[in-house]
Amino acid sequence: MRSWVRTVLILAVTIALLAFFFRDANFADVWAETRRANPWLLLAAVLFTFITHALRAWRWQSLLAPIGPTRFSTAFETTIIGFAVSFFIPARPGEVVRPFLLARKEGLPPTAAFATVILERLLDLVTVLLLFGIFVFTVPAGVLRGDATQFAHVKFWGGVAAAAALAGLVLVFTLAGHPERLGRAAGRIERVLPARAADAVARFVESFAQGLAVMRQPARLAIALVQSVPVWLSIGAGIWLTSRAFSITFPYSGSFLVMALLTVGVAVPTPGQIGGFHAAYQIAVQTFFNASYDRAVGAALVLHAVSFVPVSLLGVIYMAREGLTFQNAQQIASSETT
Repeated sequence: MRSWVRTVLILAVTIALLAFFFRDANFADVWAETRRANPWLLLAAVLFTFITHALRAWRWQSLLAPIGPTRFSTAFETTIIGFAVSFFIPARPGEVVRPFLLARKEGLPPTAAFATVILERLLDLVTVLLLFGIFVFTVPAGVLRGDATQFAHVKFWGGVAAAAALAGLVLVFTLAGHPERLGRAAGRIERVLPARAADAVARFVESFAQGLAVMRQPARLAIALVQSVPVWLSIGAGIWLTSRAFSITFPYSGSFLVMALLTVGVAVPTPGQIGGFHAAYQIAVQTFFNASYDRAVGAALVLHAVSFVPVSLLGVIYMAREGLTFQNAQQIASSETT
C-alpha cells in the first residue's frame, strides 16, 4: 500500500474513532469532572507508568539472554525510545526501532533481537487474557453494575481469544525448536528465486528463529512468563488509580477487564493510540461499571495522557542524546521491514 493511501486511511480511522468518543460529550462537564480528579492518585498512576516500562526492560533482558548479555540501562532506554517513536508515528515503528538500537549498542543480531519483540507481544497477549479470565470467572456478584448481556459476550470471546493465544504460544515453541531446519527449509525457495535472494531469506529466517531461543529453554521461558505478570499488574494499577481519581469505582481486579478491552482499542494503528484507546476505556467503564458519560470521557483523556505523555517525553530526551530524529526512526523502521 502506498504511503499516502495508508496515511489517509489512518487519519480517517482516527477521526472516526474520536467522533464516536466525543459524540455526546458536554465539554464543560468533562472539564469539571477532570478538575475534580484526585491529583495524588494521578501522580501515583504516572509513577506506575514508569514502573511498567522498567519491568518491560527487565523482562526483555530475560528474552534476550540466550542471544547475548544486555545491560538493563540499554534495555530500558531503547524500550522508552521505541515507545516514544510509536506514540508520535503511526503503525508502531518503535517495535522495529528499539531492537535495532539495542542490537547496535550491545552487538547482537538485529533480526534475532526483533524476534524477541514478537515473543513479547505474544506473552503480553497471553498474560492479559489470563488476568482477564481470572476476573471474569471469579468476579463476585454485584461488582458488575452494567450490561450483563454485553459481559456474557465479552466473557465468551475472551475465552476464545485466550485459547488462540495459548495455541500461538505452542506454535511458536514448535517452530523455534530447530532454527537451522527453518533456515534450510527457507533455502529451498531458490527454486523460484535467484540464488542470492534465496540465501538471504534463509539467513534471515534462521537468525529470526535464533531470537526465539528462549522458547527452547523451559526455565527461561517460565521466568519470562512470570515476569509478564507484574508488567500487567502495574498497568492495571495505573488504570485503577486513574479511575479512582475520577470516582469511577471498581475493585482492582476490575482493571483486568478494562485493560483487556484497551488491548483491543490500541490494536488500531492510530498515532499515539488516539481514538481507539479512548473509545475502549469509555465503553468499558460505562458498560460494566456504570460510569457517567462525561466522567468516562474525562477519565479516558487523562488515563491516555498518564499512560503515554510522560514516558514519550522521556523518550524524546533519550532520542536527542542518541542523535536520533523521528525521520531517522521512520527510515530505520522502513529499511528493517523491507
